[in-house]
Amino acid sequence: MARKLAPDKWLFAATVGLALFGVVMVYSASAMIAQKEDGNQFYYVLKQGVWVGIGFIVMLLKMQFNYQQLKNRRVVYGLLAFSTMTLLSVFAFTASNGAHRWMKFRFFSVQPSELSKLALVIFLAYFLEKRAGEEGDFWRTFIPAGFVTCLLAGLIVIEPDLGTALMLALIFTVVIYTAGARLLHLGMAAAPVLLGVTGLLIFVPWRLKRMITFLDPWADPQGGGFQVVQSLIAIGSGGPNGLGFAQGKQKMLFLPFAHSDFIFAVVSEELGLVGGLAVILVFGLFLWRGVRTALLAPDRFGMLLSLGIVTSIVAQALFNISVVLSMLPTKGIPLPFISYGGSSLVPTRGRCTSRRRSRSPSCPSW
Repeated sequence: MARKLAPDKWLFAATVGLALFGVVMVYSASAMIAQKEDGNQFYYVLKQGVWVGIGFIVMLLKMQFNYQQLKNRRVVYGLLAFSTMTLLSVFAFTASNGAHRWMKFRFFSVQPSELSKLALVIFLAYFLEKRAGEEGDFWRTFIPAGFVTCLLAGLIVIEPDLGTALMLALIFTVVIYTAGARLLHLGMAAAPVLLGVTGLLIFVPWRLKRMITFLDPWADPQGGGFQVVQSLIAIGSGGPNGLGFAQGKQKMLFLPFAHSDFIFAVVSEELGLVGGLAVILVFGLFLWRGVRTALLAPDRFGMLLSLGIVTSIVAQALFNISVVLSMLPTKGIPLPFISYGGSSLVPTRGRCTSRRRSRSPSCPSW
C-alpha cells in the first residue's frame, strides 16, 4: 500500500499566508472607495473574507481528494465542454468596461476564463499521458493539444481578453515541452501565434493606443497613461520601507482598481521595497515547492498536472506585477491570492489542492 504523505508545510504556509495577506491589503486598498460607493468601508473586505473562507473550505476538502479520479475521459472532456459553454455564455450577459468576461448573477459574478485554465491543464495532463512515447508526433499529439488550446484561447480573445489567452498559450507551451514536444513544432506554432498577436495589437485601435501609452505613459498622464502613472507614483512614494500600513495616498481615488488589478502598487507604497520583494519571494517559494512536487510525482499525469497548475499561478503573478511596474502594457489580470475577487481566488485555491495516498499534485498538500 502506498504511504500517505504529510502536507507540504512550506507550500501550505505560502498559500495561506498570501490569502490572508490579501484580505488585509484589500481592506487597506478598498476602504476609501467602499465608503464612497456603499457608505461602508468594510464592504469589499467582508466579501473578500467570505471568498477566502470558501477557498479554505475547498482547499481542505480537496486535500482529501485523489487526483487520479481526474484521469477519467468523462471528467476531462466534460470539464472542457462545460468550460467552452461558459465562455460562450458570457455574451448573453451585459458587458463591463466594454468586455464580456463575466457571468453576472444576483449576488455574485463568475469569470469563466479562470475555469478554462484548470480545464486546459487537466486536459493536457490526461492527453499527453495517453500519448506517452508519441510526444514528438506532430499530427497525433501536437495538433490535437494545440487545437483545444486555440479553441479556448480564441473564445477568450473575442471577449476580449488577450492577456488571459496568452496565459493559456504559456501553459500549453510549458506543459507540452515538458512532456517531450519538439522545439521545431513549437517554433512552427509560435510563428502564426506571434503574427496573430501582432495583428491584434496593431489593427485594433484601442490596443494600439495602449501599446503607445505603454512606451511613454508620461506623455498623457491625465489620459491613457493615468493608471500606470499613478501606479508608478505609488511605488516610488513607498521607498525602501513604505509609508506604513493604511497610510498610502494613491488609493484615495487616484489609482483606479487599487484593490484588484493594481493592489501590488498599494503593497509597495505602504510596505515599501521590502514588502514588495517579500511578496515576490513568497511566490518564488510557491514556484520552488511546486516544481519540486512535479518532479517527485508518482506518474506522468501527476507531474504534468502539477506543472500546469504552478505555471498558471506563478506566471499570472509575474504578469500582474510586471504590469503594475510598467514592464508590460496595462492588462486587467489579478494578482493570485491577493487581489480582490472570488472568481480568481476560489479557483486558484481549488487548483492548488488535491491529494493521493502517495506523492500528490496538490498545492499545500504536495
